[in-house]
Order: sequence, then structure tokens, then C-alpha cells
Amino acid sequence: MAVRAMNSCVIFRSAATPPLAVSRRCCCLRQLTASSRHRNRSNTHSFLRCAPYPLSHVTVRSYSVHNLVEMVMEELASIHKRGRVRATSKLELVSTGELLEDKLKKGTLQKGLLLEFKKDSERLLLAVALKPDGKKNWMVSDQNGITTSIKPQQVTFIVPGAENFEPTEISEFVQKAHDNLDPALLEFAWNELLEKNKSVTVQELAEMIFGSAEPLETYCAHLLLSRDEVYFAVLESKGLSVYGPRTANQVDELLRRKLAKEASEKEFEELMQFLRSAKQMPPQDKPPRSSWKAEEKTWHKIESLEAFAIDSCKNDDQKKTAGMILKAMGQAKTSSAAVNLLIDIGYFPVHVNLELLKLNLPTDHRDEILSAAESLLSTSTDLDEADRIDLTPLKVYAIDVDEADELDDALSATRLQDGRIKIWIHIADPTRLVQPGSIIDKDARRRGTSIFLPTATYPMFPERLAMEGMSLQQGKLCNAVSVSVVLRSDGSIAEYSVENSIIKPTYMLTYESATELLHLNLEEEIELKILSEAAALRLRWRREQGAIDTATIETRIKVTNPDHPEPSIKLYVENQADAAMRLVSEMMILCGEVIATFGSHNNIPLPYRGQPQSNIDASAFAHLPEGPVRSAAIVRTMRAAEMDFRNPIRHGVLGLPGYVQFTSPIRRYMDLAAHYQVKAFLSGDPLPLSAGELEGIASSVNMTTRVVRRLSSSSLRYWILEYLRRQPKGKRYRALVLRFIKDRIAAILLTEIGIQASSWVSIGVQIGDEVDVQVEEAHPRDDILSLKEVEAV
Repeated sequence: MAVRAMNSCVIFRSAATPPLAVSRRCCCLRQLTASSRHRNRSNTHSFLRCAPYPLSHVTVRSYSVHNLVEMVMEELASIHKRGRVRATSKLELVSTGELLEDKLKKGTLQKGLLLEFKKDSERLLLAVALKPDGKKNWMVSDQNGITTSIKPQQVTFIVPGAENFEPTEISEFVQKAHDNLDPALLEFAWNELLEKNKSVTVQELAEMIFGSAEPLETYCAHLLLSRDEVYFAVLESKGLSVYGPRTANQVDELLRRKLAKEASEKEFEELMQFLRSAKQMPPQDKPPRSSWKAEEKTWHKIESLEAFAIDSCKNDDQKKTAGMILKAMGQAKTSSAAVNLLIDIGYFPVHVNLELLKLNLPTDHRDEILSAAESLLSTSTDLDEADRIDLTPLKVYAIDVDEADELDDALSATRLQDGRIKIWIHIADPTRLVQPGSIIDKDARRRGTSIFLPTATYPMFPERLAMEGMSLQQGKLCNAVSVSVVLRSDGSIAEYSVENSIIKPTYMLTYESATELLHLNLEEEIELKILSEAAALRLRWRREQGAIDTATIETRIKVTNPDHPEPSIKLYVENQADAAMRLVSEMMILCGEVIATFGSHNNIPLPYRGQPQSNIDASAFAHLPEGPVRSAAIVRTMRAAEMDFRNPIRHGVLGLPGYVQFTSPIRRYMDLAAHYQVKAFLSGDPLPLSAGELEGIASSVNMTTRVVRRLSSSSLRYWILEYLRRQPKGKRYRALVLRFIKDRIAAILLTEIGIQASSWVSIGVQIGDEVDVQVEEAHPRDDILSLKEVEAV
């Protein structure tokens, strides 16, 4: 046995025992400090490799620690001379015959050579070369016993001296190599090589730390170097890699980064364990959404996963983080998988509105907006008080859906002595509080419209300002802009006026209760009957002007407690041709015509709306049944509405020479803009907006409005599908055939639900016929509704 001792640094080597067989029963004691790395290399370092034999049988020679590298290099030089290893200026490795690159290029790989190759982006495997496969490739048998063909560029290392290797020996070879990997050996070598400013090949390092350059030792050295991210840098790589020690400062910095990385990986794994735990919790025990934001590091990862789920990653880092989480949780790297994971851990509710999150529409009001709103409620005065006419003696009906939070409009009517009908359309007056260009106005303009969803309402104005300061309220004095109209007997406008007013709403009615009152025909509610009569006159007159009736079935849904896995769903199906709905609709259209006429007469720039397709021939659809079938056919031929800001344009579908939306200033910003213009004219003040400014505002607001309309439509459809999903399997629904899409596949309207879908219908069924259908599948998240026709009972 040959033994070397350097100060307290001792290396034992047995000639009778394979070096690594000895090292497996060795101990390694090290005393390394940061200061010793920086300078004092004479400080004590312990590096013991202990043989399985008693030390009494060992002959010991002592050396200075500073002579260690010279000693190793001298021995390597003697080995070179014996032909085992030769390092020339071209860094040629001759112990295995040729360079790795030369072996691959010249096709001289031999059967039995042991090599390492890149299986994929994450795995390196050992294999034995079997035979050539074509001109360049080789068939190999890897450590898992799998035979495969590899390309030359996949080979990362050929183990020197490992010739005539048997595939069955690979597993044991790999196990021995991994049993003897000790990063401390690499740190020892780095210390000594840095002191002498020396570089090494893999074989030289094996000789230095293991005392041998045999195949196993060389492969161990290769593994240590290939996995090292701290101590050594590759100086040259062309078949034979040469490694040089990094500076002490570089090592300190890399170690710092390594520790930080390990801490980050530990933190990441702890989060993954928490996610797995949260997935298993019952819904009521899952962590609340706010808890995920408590720690910045956790929130960064959850925020990245959320961004990935809604396709709104701000950078590659968020995508990478989300991908790591999904991979660690055994999920596919898809947005749907991210959504499901966030639902499983309780961060998203089961029925999360993804479209709302994706669009990033404002839902809450900023603190500064809420503060400004409170200030308006407490300090504002009515500048139009002196000009308001007192209409409090009138009976005033406000008719809207039962869950309406803000009421923009109300109606009054009387019959004049000459028999003509006089109508008042009272519109809430938010401009008494909000001025153009104010902080509240700018925020409302940015929002463009209130958002009405089955699960919530997100108002254009702060809720308290809208409800208490602007909305019409039953039994209370309310400021309004009142449009009065006297109708001729044919339904056309004989007289009109637009004035600031004060009213006192008498009734707050739902459409259902208003319809019921109309049917009861109560003498004490004669005003409501007059309004219904006026609506009938107006509809007949508009049809004579070319108006097209597009009334159809409309669905509303109210969801209570939407964050619950099984929230309560109330579905309302309304026929737009219903008496009360028709009454309100006709009065709102009448108001729009009056404001357009008023604006045109007084040269007021307003958002005039028109429908260019005024030459639709209604008779072309006369063969279709009146109602939803005919309306659906007509709507499919219509083009988008147009706008002008200087003069009225004909609205062909409504049958009007001009039209301005004016009746929802609390809910729609362009209605509010029209109020600004009209109110300024009534007060004799300069108009706040030019035609060009109105056009610019409308461009932005209309874009937002279209987005909100799509959101409302998709949200409504989601909850209709969820409603259908919950219904008893086999339940029958009546459906109206609207048109045929292809062959016997028809577009149908479920009249009890108010949703359009498609279904195969039997031969003989025609457009306008009713059929019975059943729901086969309803998947709200995937927007899937599958129906099948069934025989009528």
C-alpha cells in the first residue's frame, strides 16, 4: 500500500484494493472556511481516504500541503510517459484511441464502448455501443435495458478504458459511481488547483482525487465536473474537456446563488405540499382567497398561475412559474389545467367568471372616486332649482325588472280635453351632481356603462351616489329631466317639450305587476291604461313608417351566493311583446325621437343613432310565423347601427327620422353625454362638447360597451347551461324551429328557457314547428349544449 500525508492532509491508497472499493469505506474530514478560500491556503485542511486495513500496516510519508499539486502532476507526468495518458498541445486523449469527436466523425466507435448520451432535454444515460445504424448513427443498449438508435451529437462522454463492456454491467457500474460521488472531493481539488493556477482534464482530476484514472474513477470525475456549477469552468471542449478553477470571489458568489436557489426550491416544494393539501380539503375548509396574498413570495406564484389561467401573462417569468407549478402538481401546461387547479385549492370559486377576469374590466371604484362621490352627496346644490317645473301632482309609474338597483326613468300620462294623449317621460338627472371633466365624470367615461351580470351589478357610478343621489325613488322628491309629448290620433308627435323638473314617483312596478294591473283594467289606474293606449298608437305609427318588429323571448338570470359550489339560480323568461314591456319600450323610443328632434331644431351636437338598412322589406318575411321565428330571420339581415354627431340620421328599424339614447344616464355614458348637451342648452350655458369631441368619446365608449355586451351574453349563457345541467335527466323542453342550418340540423329556441341551440330534427318538421327535446349534455365551462329530439307525449 502506498500512503501520502500532507500536513493534516493524508491520502491512503492500497495497491491490492480497487481505489473506489477502498473509498466506499473511507471518511472525509474537511475544515474549510470562507477566509481560507480567499487566501490562507496554509491553514489546516483534512482530507482522509481510509483503507479497510489497520493503520499499523500502513507506511506513511509526509508532504507539505503546498506540494500536493506538484506531487499529483509529477505522477501524472510519469503516467504520460508510460503511455497511459498523453496530453499534447492539441489536448488529444489517446487512452481510448482517439478524441470523442474523431470517433464520432470517423465512425470508429466500436462495439462494447461505454458512453453517455443525452436521452432528452432532462436525462443523461449510460449505454454500450452495439453496432452502427446507417452512416452516422449507432445502436446502443442503455442502463435501463432499452435498445435505441442515437445520433453522434447526442453523445456527451465516452468512458476511457471501458472497452468490451457488457450491457448487463451498466447498472452496477452506475450504482458504484453514484455511491462514490462526494462534492467535497471537488472542493478539495479546487482549493489545490486554484493555488497553483492549474487546469485539469477529467482523467487528471480522477487521478488527483481518487488516485486512479480507471474507467469507474474517470466516470465519477466526469459526473462531478458535469454537475458542478460552482468550482470549475470549462476552458476548452473538443472531445476532451479541460477544466480550470474559478476564482475565490466567483466561487463565493456562485455558492451564494446556489444557497439562494436551494432555499427557493425548498420554499417552492413547501408551497406545492400546501397546494396538494388544499386540494384535499372540503370546500368549507379551503384557505380563503385573501390568505394567498398574505406572503409576497406565495402571492407571486399564485398571481402567475392566475395570469396563465386567463391568458394574460405579463412576461415569460410568469409563464415559467405557472409551468413549474403545473408540472409539480402533475398537470398539463394548459390554461384550463391552471383554472381547475385554482378552483381545487379554493382560490377561484367553482363558477369563476373567467371572461370578466380576462377582460380586466373595472368593477370596484377607487378610494378617490368614492371620496369624491361622498363629497358630492354632502355638499352639492341644485343649480337648476329655480328653473324646475313642479310635476309632483302627476301620478308617476317607474317600471323595471324586480332586481333593478338604479331607476333611470318613469312615466306619466293624461288625456287632454280634446281627446289627445299627453305623455311625460321622466329621466333621472345625474348632471345636477356630476359635471363634465370632473373626476367622477372621467371615471364614468372610462367605464362606459354599468355591467349587469347574473351574479352581480357593477355600476358606472359609485353605488351610493347612483342609488341615493341620482336614482328615482318611490315617494320621494326627485330631480329629473321631463320630456312631455302630445300625440296625434295616428301616434305621431304633435307637440313636445324638454324641461328640468321635480317629480314624486308614485309606484315602483315590476313588468309582471304592471302587466297584471293592465289586465285588471282598474279605473283608479286609468293613467296606466292611457300609457298602454299610447304605446299601441306609437307602435302602429312606427310600423307605418317602415319599422320592423324584432320582439322576441328574452332570458334573465339571478344568481344568489355565486361563490358557493351550488348557488341558487332563478331564471326569468320574458316576452318582449308583453304588454308592460311593450309599453316601456315604446315610451323610451318616443323619448329618443323627441331628443333627436329637439337637438336638430336647436343645432345641438348629440350622439344621433341610425340604422342604415331602412329598406328592409318586411313582406319578404311574411311567410314566417310572427314572433321569434320572424324576428330571428330579420335580425340576421341587419347591419350595425351608425352614429352622427351633428345631424339626426334615419333609424330604419325603429322607423324614425332620428333617434338619441337619452333614458339611461346613470347606466350609459353616451346617454349622460347627451344630458350634458341638453342641460347646458336649457340653462343657456355653452355646450360642453363639440361634435368632434363627442365622436372621440363615442369611439372609446362604444368599444367598451361592445366588450361588456359580449361579457353579459357569455355570462348569461354560462348560467343558463348551468341551470340546464342541474335539471332532472330526461326532462322535456318545448323548442321552436327557427331555421335549418344544414340538412336536418336546425337552429331552435327553447321557449321555456330562452336559449338558442342546434339539434337534429326529424323529417317533416318545418320552420316554425314546435318539437320536444331533451338535454344530453350541458357543460357551462366548455360552452357545450347537446340536445336530441324526442317524440311528443
